[in-house]
Amino acid sequence: MDALHTEFVPPRHIALACLVAVLWGVNFLAIHASLEQFPPFFLIALRFGLLAIPTILFIPRPKVKLRWLIGYGLGFGTLQFVGLYLGMAAGFPTGLASLVLQMSAPFTVLLGAIFLREKLTTRRVIGIAVAVAGLLLVGVARGGAGSWWPFLLVVFGAFGWAIGNISSRLAEPPKPLHLTMWMAVVPPIPMLAVSLLVEGPDQIWSSLATAWTAAAVPAWVGLVYTIVLGTVLGSGIWVWLMKRHPAGVVAPFSMLVPVVGISTAWLVLGERPGPLELVGGAIVLFGVLWASKMPAAALVLEPESSIPAPPSDPPADPPVPDTPKLEAAAPR
Repeated sequence: MDALHTEFVPPRHIALACLVAVLWGVNFLAIHASLEQFPPFFLIALRFGLLAIPTILFIPRPKVKLRWLIGYGLGFGTLQFVGLYLGMAAGFPTGLASLVLQMSAPFTVLLGAIFLREKLTTRRVIGIAVAVAGLLLVGVARGGAGSWWPFLLVVFGAFGWAIGNISSRLAEPPKPLHLTMWMAVVPPIPMLAVSLLVEGPDQIWSSLATAWTAAAVPAWVGLVYTIVLGTVLGSGIWVWLMKRHPAGVVAPFSMLVPVVGISTAWLVLGERPGPLELVGGAIVLFGVLWASKMPAAALVLEPESSIPAPPSDPPADPPVPDTPKLEAAAPR
């Protein structure tokens, strides 16, 4: 299994990572539509509750340690969307949220170095520093508009995403889609409890009472998109990629999400980021790009055959001449 954890990324895996970026970029429009109808905490509980019911009934529990399943559910499913939904509900622009959330990539690289002992090269350190500088520039621009708290909430969501990335890598699920589905079992009950305490029964009931009108159709379409395409398909592919490659190699592909998110928000919602925000966003993307670029020497050929090599001969026997030897990847 460790032989798959290589920094070489085949073209088909790159294409899958780009597909996830497109799905998640459009997902911000879907979230925006749903937040127009439902309060943030209740929307998180509703989103994952609708996914948790068929998961418990029809999907076998993933064969992973419980702590990594809970860690993935709390990080990716709970903390990420608490920060994102609250920030967007507080007025943080939809397209810009897709950019700030991509700080999950540098956060993942740092957490991967700490918990997975992945190599933190000078290039990655410089890239992370540049990305953080760009993020601060975006924060200054939003702070000037009186929007510090929504900005910080989305940054918090990015950190939650990084925790989910690391938990999924540590889980090493034999069936990544099962982990993605069962992650949805973690958020509903705590998020519903928080919603009742913070948002209150009246606000929840009011959103449900008008949820069956024609005006609420975009909210339901957005919710279905978020569940099916954003969570099941997008997250399933993402976990599958995280299982096969180092976290620091896969995570930077998320930098494509804001390109889609800002473009679609511009076209559909008419959101136009300010000059300082665009410059800061470009710096963030450059930093992530720089941190993720691999030297040619880092590329590793994958073995063409999955058939295990026979056990080595006893030391007393001489090696068979002209027999090629494949060296296994170092265990993690």
